[in-house]
Amino acid sequence: MKLLFFDDFKLGVLEADQVVDVSALVREIPHTGPHNLISGSIERFGDYRGKLEKAIAEGSGVPLTSVRIRPPLPKPVNIDCMAVNYMEDGTRKEPAPINAFHKSPSCVIGDGDTMVLPDVPAPIFEGEAELAVVIGKRATNVPAAKAMEYVFGYVNFIDGSARGLPPAGNTFYQMKSRDTFGPMGPYLVTADEVADPHHLQVRLWNNGVLMQNYNTSDMAHKIPRCIEWVTSIHALEPGDVLASGTNHRGLNPFHDGDLVELETEPLGRLHVKIRDDLKRTWARETRLQRQEKGLDGFTPQVTGKYAKH
Repeated sequence: MKLLFFDDFKLGVLEADQVVDVSALVREIPHTGPHNLISGSIERFGDYRGKLEKAIAEGSGVPLTSVRIRPPLPKPVNIDCMAVNYMEDGTRKEPAPINAFHKSPSCVIGDGDTMVLPDVPAPIFEGEAELAVVIGKRATNVPAAKAMEYVFGYVNFIDGSARGLPPAGNTFYQMKSRDTFGPMGPYLVTADEVADPHHLQVRLWNNGVLMQNYNTSDMAHKIPRCIEWVTSIHALEPGDVLASGTNHRGLNPFHDGDLVELETEPLGRLHVKIRDDLKRTWARETRLQRQEKGLDGFTPQVTGKYAKH
């Protein structure tokens, strides 16, 4: 099942190219807004699934193209992101030590929304294409052998990054948790529709040019181990997001006016616009292309504020 919010945050189910409004069916779930309506729906999904399926079979929808898609998880309690969690097409000799970081729930945006590059002296702005896991029930100290029982579904996720901000060593918080730096969507897909989350092709295009293209089989620490490790540190709640990391070789600079698209079958295609009021520019190259030229470091900024000449 594909769940999404649309228009003024009505809850819908996507069937083919039609959105069926099911908000009336879940109205009784205690909530103060869409953020805990979806988490409550996830937590009680077993009680509501039959009603939702009946509504889909009997109801009529509206075309997906006629609605405004909203973030499917507007404000999770936790967004945890795995760090350096891919083998980079076999170029890493061994997995990096398991690691993660928190990303602010206030950074979430949805399909068709805009990531805004802030006025800060970052050498480069990037967005990492990622498969994200959505938690279905409260999870604490979960062993890897039982971890997949806690997975409700999956969603496309872009981990926006303002790299290299000073001072050196003051990294993840100011790099990752900026407003609009957590695009996700366009919808949430339940786990039963994803046969093997460790064998999915992840693709990211920038202005129609394929930049990232990798398979989740390259994941170093698999999803059960990630859930085990994160829940040994803190509990995960229904609707929380655990992003599984990325293959960095296709990372590329984001510019003002870019249209970034992320697609992981069968999770749909997420569209995100980029806005930079400072109109800064970088060379159009991926990290891999730069490495193949024998060049170290990030793609240098070419024009605009903070460019070094």
